[in-house]
Amino acid sequence: MTIFLSGPITGNKAYKRQFKAAEEKLIAQGHAVLNPATLPEGMEYEHYMHICISMIDVCDAVYQLRGWQKSLGAQREYGYALGKDKIILEA
Repeated sequence: MTIFLSGPITGNKAYKRQFKAAEEKLIAQGHAVLNPATLPEGMEYEHYMHICISMIDVCDAVYQLRGWQKSLGAQREYGYALGKDKIILEA
């Protein structure tokens, strides 16, 4: 499967480590992973969301990292993924 990682980034100092660990775990299981934590810093929030929604479009599933419920962006990604009938996985 191709899997998009979704979780809290804004205000989360450990997000790169958390996303990388999830990416490595899923790759080890044989999945292709799209990791938004690897996007360059400095863009507008809505630009990130546009890219993330596009990533979800080409994925089979969305992997929700711990704490995703506290992230407005991850909540938006979750709702979009549900609307597109994507598989939802949780850490």
